[in-house]
Amino acid sequence: MAAATALWFARKGKKVLVISTDPAHSLADSFDKGIGGEVKKLDKNLYAVEIDPKKAMAEYKAKIMPQIDKIDMLKGVGLGDMFDMADSAPGIDEVAAFDKFLQYMNSREYDIIVFDTAPTGHALRFLSLPDVLDSWVGKMIKIRMKFSGMANLVKKILPFGEADDTPQLGTEQMEEMKERIEQAKQILTSPARTHYNIVTIPEQMAILESDRCIRALGEYSIPVETLIVNQLIPKNTGCAFCTEKRGSQQKRLKEIEKVFTKLDIKEMEMFKEEVRGTKMLEKVGKMLYSRR
Repeated sequence: MAAATALWFARKGKKVLVISTDPAHSLADSFDKGIGGEVKKLDKNLYAVEIDPKKAMAEYKAKIMPQIDKIDMLKGVGLGDMFDMADSAPGIDEVAAFDKFLQYMNSREYDIIVFDTAPTGHALRFLSLPDVLDSWVGKMIKIRMKFSGMANLVKKILPFGEADDTPQLGTEQMEEMKERIEQAKQILTSPARTHYNIVTIPEQMAILESDRCIRALGEYSIPVETLIVNQLIPKNTGCAFCTEKRGSQQKRLKEIEKVFTKLDIKEMEMFKEEVRGTKMLEKVGKMLYSRR
């Protein structure tokens, strides 16, 4: 759906970047073209990138470590070793990937940016990071300011001490990061700038999961406007199994309409071919958006 959306807008003359934030990337499979960790042009007006968590972590570390090395009192604390340990810690790849996410989000090079997120659990953690990081950075700024104040006091007491020489402990960089996170929160929660499509299938467990997902996003003030119901079996009177399965799906579809009354519900029928490559993605895009 993300690939089809990106291609649709590119065909309409918009300059589009589609980004996969899913660690198990499938964007290249959808386009049937290699993509990788650098922005690559796939078609006219269409660009794509798959965020590489390891590469993002390496870039994140390279950006942070020089700031730490400038601060004498932090050099001997082993923060470099801590980064090496954090490299394999759960969730650190998401933080590094989110730093990359912020870079692309704040870019003015593209008319539209489409994010292909991971399945529900991972996507929710990723989209909740602005709130988590905002709180974390805020606390770090307070700690660093206290640390800086203590250093000032010591320098005043010591002979020939000069408070003005006290390093800033990276507070300026932290403030910049906090500002970027705040900008990301504003973009992610703005219906005027961001549109969310939740993709589900007409089965009970998927309906319940989608409902929980939308409620969770609501807690972070992230608005969802569209629900795409995928894998609907087309009408086929010559196939008893197809007719039975379609009947079950239609019941679930009515349930979806009752549960998600405030959402724009789009129906996506199954194709007899795999949805892979430009031609098939164009078909999906037309079904999604030409009905408007």
